[in-house]
Amino acid sequence: MTALQPARHEPPEGRGEPPDGPAERSPAPSPSPPSGEGAGGGGRQTRGIVVARVPFPVVDEISRHCLDEGQPETVHIEVHLPGRVDPARLRTAFHRALARHPRILMRQAPVRWWHRRYIWQLTAAPDMDPVDFPPPGPEALARARRRALDTCPPLDASPPVRLEVIEETGDGTVLLLTVHHTALDGPACLRVLATAAELYGGAANPPGPSPVRAAGPGTERPQADDRPGAGQRLSRPARIAADPGSAPRSGRSGNGMFLAELPIPARPPRAPGRAAPYTVNDQLLVATWLMVARWNRLHAPAGPHRTAAAPATAPVVITMPVDDRPRGAEMPIGNGTRLVSVGFGPEERRDAGPLTADPPDPDAVARLLRRTAARTRALKAAPPGRQLGLAATVLTAPVVPVGLRGAIARALRTAAAPWTSTTLLSNLGRIPYPLDFGDAGRPTAVWFSAPARMPRGLTVTTVSVAGRIQLALRWSPALLDDAAGARLGALFRSSLAATAWTPPPAGGASG
Repeated sequence: MTALQPARHEPPEGRGEPPDGPAERSPAPSPSPPSGEGAGGGGRQTRGIVVARVPFPVVDEISRHCLDEGQPETVHIEVHLPGRVDPARLRTAFHRALARHPRILMRQAPVRWWHRRYIWQLTAAPDMDPVDFPPPGPEALARARRRALDTCPPLDASPPVRLEVIEETGDGTVLLLTVHHTALDGPACLRVLATAAELYGGAANPPGPSPVRAAGPGTERPQADDRPGAGQRLSRPARIAADPGSAPRSGRSGNGMFLAELPIPARPPRAPGRAAPYTVNDQLLVATWLMVARWNRLHAPAGPHRTAAAPATAPVVITMPVDDRPRGAEMPIGNGTRLVSVGFGPEERRDAGPLTADPPDPDAVARLLRRTAARTRALKAAPPGRQLGLAATVLTAPVVPVGLRGAIARALRTAAAPWTSTTLLSNLGRIPYPLDFGDAGRPTAVWFSAPARMPRGLTVTTVSVAGRIQLALRWSPALLDDAAGARLGALFRSSLAATAWTPPPAGGASG
């Protein structure tokens, strides 16, 4: 679907009408599950009445301009429950959760190239039943994951999400939620799922308290070359090196994915009255840097000029989403994260040899952890900016038609490709909700994954469940094949283990 194509289905109230007028509202009847409930789900119903019209926010419009059918913009959320769910109860609970968060009941209005805005139509009820129960079997989960990576829910049908419920061998159930990232992000859909859990299980699912962070300075302040982005403004970020032994396929759509469960690496004890020297998020950033640098060192071209420092000549830059929204029932639904960049530069180049050794040198890793903590503290202390910066705000101003704005956005994206960050790390931290599904239980594992478009081609997503880190690596098939992706995942595992703090010997100095 390109910027010049209309939505596939045109509702009677919007046929041929430019979607840039004032918002329209009408009474909203309560959404209810479609007729035929319990018959497998996923079927269409009468299109919901439009109760409001909302112009696309900046993030949504930029994503809409740059849609590519070969690189689907899906967010995948996978929740493993220990018990079985009742299909009718779950379907009813999910539909009631949609009604509790009506901003998710959206579809794109029909659009022509001369319109000034893209418009979300908020509907009184779903256009289609988003809940489906695929036939069980040994490959049911693998097929559902493939659909989550290959096929977006349509933007022209409300809501732009798909919930597949897979019965596992034994008593377990997997809830697999696929989200169109042009409309929504993972934390927003997790909020809706938490409401569904509350309605299904009958117990409150309030978000847990935010982590308490001690006030006071950390172990060191950012130096001149440790500021975010310092040392790499005029340098193109490093790219993930191609694997000569793999067979990436540029023509294949969708993404590849590697899932793993990892222990949370140990950290040094916090000194009284002082902030922790670094956080688990800092360890994940360092593990991501080590994974990229070690991978590139292993796959650097052979020749007389190859050295241990060669992979670090281009700085590794990691994009990190930051979400400042509340987690309660009032949480705004949509794309609410902003992106910041963590740049690694001169100090890492000087330490490239010991950092990319097998295993990495502990002292070099400790120095990198301290520098990374200083960088992330500076990013957190900075006032929040626009989600995608001033340029995106100007580009999406409704001054010229969307067709022209889309052409400009795609041209700028292509021109800026060499300066795109190396990878994206999205760490959701601890799941803030109990996600208690009553007799089906609480999650034993939760995985998220974010789309991996080229030229970045790789995303790292983590979440903490029951004291373990759930890791999802996702990559473009134009960058890696599945075997190379699995090797990259193993490299992340060992890189994260290298960030673990080791207590000093008895009588030695503390680190």
